[in-house]
Amino acid sequence: MPVYVLLSTLTSEGAKTLHANPDRMEEVNREIDSFGCKVLSQYALLGEYDFLSVVEAPDNGTIAHLSADLASRGTVKVKTLPALSVSELVSKMKGPHHMGKA
Repeated sequence: MPVYVLLSTLTSEGAKTLHANPDRMEEVNREIDSFGCKVLSQYALLGEYDFLSVVEAPDNGTIAHLSADLASRGTVKVKTLPALSVSELVSKMKGPHHMGKA
């Protein structure tokens, strides 16, 4: 399945919710699973974003729908990025299609 990186920032409401109920993160991960996606790994961050989640999803439409649903709650802002493993990139780069070979 395709892999996506979700960078999320809590709103003030989301920070209050998480502070009052830290287990809410696991509840959200179960909701993501029930959406047909799978959380592969997750990290708390310091800086511009609060969390980084690596998620498998069946396709772009599903992950876009998931991101919109999460954001619609008003507790988190999500930036979603498609991810490609380095080995997949290397394989593509060794393929027959090149626009500008040196």
